[in-house]
Amino acid sequence: MTTIAAPIDRATWRICWIIVFGAFASGLDASVVTIGLDSISSDLGADLSTTQWVASGYLLALALSLPLTGWLARRFGAGRVWLAALAAFTVASGLCAIAPDVVLLIAFRFLQGLAGGILIPAGQTVLGQQVGAARLGRVMATLGIAVSVAPALGPLAGGLILHGLSWPWLFLINLPIGAVGLVLGLRYVPRGTPTATGGIDFAGLALIAAGLPLVLYAVTTWGDTGRLDWPILLPGLALLGWFVQRCRRHPRPLLDFSLYRNRLYRAASLAAAFNGALIFGSGIVVTLYFQLGRHLDFVGTGLSLLGFAGATAAIAPVTGRAVDRYGAAPVALAGAVLAVVTTVPFAFLPVDAPGAVVQVLLAGYGASVALVSMPMGIAAYKTVAPERLPDAAAQVTILLRVGGSLGGAVFAVLIAGRLPDADAAFRLGFGAISVGAVGALGTAWLVRRAS
Repeated sequence: MTTIAAPIDRATWRICWIIVFGAFASGLDASVVTIGLDSISSDLGADLSTTQWVASGYLLALALSLPLTGWLARRFGAGRVWLAALAAFTVASGLCAIAPDVVLLIAFRFLQGLAGGILIPAGQTVLGQQVGAARLGRVMATLGIAVSVAPALGPLAGGLILHGLSWPWLFLINLPIGAVGLVLGLRYVPRGTPTATGGIDFAGLALIAAGLPLVLYAVTTWGDTGRLDWPILLPGLALLGWFVQRCRRHPRPLLDFSLYRNRLYRAASLAAAFNGALIFGSGIVVTLYFQLGRHLDFVGTGLSLLGFAGATAAIAPVTGRAVDRYGAAPVALAGAVLAVVTTVPFAFLPVDAPGAVVQVLLAGYGASVALVSMPMGIAAYKTVAPERLPDAAAQVTILLRVGGSLGGAVFAVLIAGRLPDADAAFRLGFGAISVGAVGALGTAWLVRRAS
């Protein structure tokens, strides 16, 4: 069904780009620090296995803070929560830069992750409550530029920084971004209206705060080691199951799972989780393709990914307008077809294929990422009332993160199993992406049937 997209005023776009500013800092920091671990380890006199927690602790803290976002937004207003998270993220970045030893660096990095995890779902809530369902696609797709592009730019940004500066600058770059975002946010971002009057369910928080990081850690290490750590995974799954049951019975649950009674929300959430696995997993394949297959350094890999990131950023606004006009499912279906068309050739090309061919295909796949990944989250948000957006944003972000961790692990294991034969490894990897794109067609069809 085609509809006429409602116009968006200049003030709303200004709020949108301020929110994007904060989301970009959080997304960039998730990947920019990873390439500096060796430098940090050497400078602070710590072994690499300990220093690895500078990256792992940040990712686990991101997961830990997500369940709190919904309650915080209801209790204090989404805009206030976003501003507080950006301020905390900026301060924690400065503390990371001056950390005298690796233990304090890991602790400050954990605090930075707690704040960073809140920024994106809180920002989505601000935007959703500001614009309403009819205009949601365009503003959420604009926010998706930061979510999709920032991690891809991380290796390039980190490599350029370390080429001429020391590792503290990996954190110091967040200070001007955070400062500008705060100045603009304090002036223009609406604070939101608090709706929750009750206290937080601390028992529920304890269950998900323990269970979600355990699951994500087990899945992430599976991608690194090729072995699934069942003694960590199974307790994590049990705690999450207990958390779900508690939320279903509690009068004031930490997350409102009654949203899943809506057929369209349920289908769109499932599709978002699947697409998270596909997009984040394929990101691992593409990055390793340049590093292990074409033997490029971090800067070279980052430069090679610019076409991919640029295409994603260019198509994202088009995606938002198309979702508002035609609906989420047709846009995602078109994106899944484009993903198949642009990844199947990689399964037959040698790793030393001409660079121009690689870049054309990669740009096409970058465009498909925007078309596939963004509509499903937007479809889920469009089904809920504004006052329930905090829960929806937190739930969809959790599903994306769990799906992304699982996808990253699966694709990493597939490639590792075929190395050192790079041709075989990456043919299998890109073949798996193509199969995943066909799966994305299926999930988009489910959303279409539920619409």
